[in-house]
Amino acid sequence: MVDGRHARVLDELGTAIVTGRIPAGTVLRLEQLQANHGASRTVAREVVRALEAMCLTTSKRRVGITVRDPAGWNHFDPRLIGWQLDSDYRAQALRTLMELRWAVEPTAARFAAVRASPEDRGRLRALATRLEITAEARDPATFLEHDIAFHHVVLAASGNPMFCQLSAVVAQVLTGRTERGLIPAEAVAMHVQVAKAVDSGDAEQAEHVMRGIMEQARDKVAEQFDNLRRNTTTGGK
Repeated sequence: MVDGRHARVLDELGTAIVTGRIPAGTVLRLEQLQANHGASRTVAREVVRALEAMCLTTSKRRVGITVRDPAGWNHFDPRLIGWQLDSDYRAQALRTLMELRWAVEPTAARFAAVRASPEDRGRLRALATRLEITAEARDPATFLEHDIAFHHVVLAASGNPMFCQLSAVVAQVLTGRTERGLIPAEAVAMHVQVAKAVDSGDAEQAEHVMRGIMEQARDKVAEQFDNLRRNTTTGGK
């Protein structure tokens, strides 16, 4: 079980690595980590094991803990994604994640329309209704919960287990997007359309509308960061 000290040190080190403050090739020592982060040897070892599991570092006897090149990281790890979204690299991270969603989710919706079980179709219908209700009630926390569940059902109903394993990645993206108010106004109605297309077995429509959701999300993210750049350039005037 991860305690608060472990989580704190892991977040600090992980963020420093993914943002480049600790660049690839840097060699870290366990004693150095303990001193810099006020951690016990046990906590430091647990953090190193977690970083290695994410492929951010590698350890060798007589060498130490070496930060790996970004090409070797596990970019699908939700924690890594979270660190990127909470950093100055969020624009790049969101672009990369949107490209992944663009490549996968419309195809998943197409397959879901063909392969979904009656239970899956019923869940999608129910979740689409809940999204409408929570959007009208302006309840972002509950909306996010239903949104994550909706996309999980689509990915799972595709019948492709590799698609389904992307659910945690999509959930992290949706969480970061919702927290920043990046939900297009048209998105709720489009979710309803996807549910109806999957329910009726209309594979082309399911794919088409899901691609539209991806386009809306992409445009909303691009708009926000364009505004941010303009405000930065003009000093917020």
